[in-house]
Amino acid sequence: MKLIFKSLGTVPLRRFLSTVPKPLNPVQEAALEERCILVDQHDQECGFASKRDCHRLVDGKLPLHRAFSVFLFNTKDELLLQQRSSTKITFPDHYTNSCCSHPLYEIEHERKDLEGAKAAACRRLVFELGIPTSQCQPKDLQYITRIRYVSEGDGTWGEHEIDYIFILHKDVALDPNPDEVSTALYIPKAKMNKFLKNLRHPITPWFNLIAQNELTNWWDNLRSLEKVMNHKKIISY
Repeated sequence: MKLIFKSLGTVPLRRFLSTVPKPLNPVQEAALEERCILVDQHDQECGFASKRDCHRLVDGKLPLHRAFSVFLFNTKDELLLQQRSSTKITFPDHYTNSCCSHPLYEIEHERKDLEGAKAAACRRLVFELGIPTSQCQPKDLQYITRIRYVSEGDGTWGEHEIDYIFILHKDVALDPNPDEVSTALYIPKAKMNKFLKNLRHPITPWFNLIAQNELTNWWDNLRSLEKVMNHKKIISY
């Protein structure tokens, strides 16, 4: 297991300063005004709504919108996990897969279904994990499938998404953004179950579903991903 950041003794000063508790985190507050792409059950675009409106429960309901999740494996076949920053408004301090976010309605080329989701994934890999742009091009992402799920989260903020799943299998340079990521670490397959079982922090609902139902199969087929690709069906949980 290779830790990128492990303890305060190795934390860069910029991370320590940026995660001091604040009444309101301006970076996360501003992100709530970005616009997600609303979709129907078949992943057809049907409008837009702010991230705030997409994630804040109203009468227990959330609008369905498009998202993506990236699973980054290095050449040792270890999976990169991240712990979301304590300043995140949705699922703070939760452990999750390498990178997850949304294509944005206001970025025109990110509205192009699969290619738009790939472009958004590359944008966020640079922003969240500090991966150089040259190391995460859309052509590097292997599209696996789409997953639909809903979670009421903490009862105030939740998720209802059709999630494009991408695998990035290569060695990359990392410089995690402290406003987004508290910890980043590579976990080998043999240690994943124990690691998740012993966590003192929760796991995001989408990663929990994927870890229980899909991840082992993907991991077993990293060098023959065509065996696990499902581009026709949206998997629902």
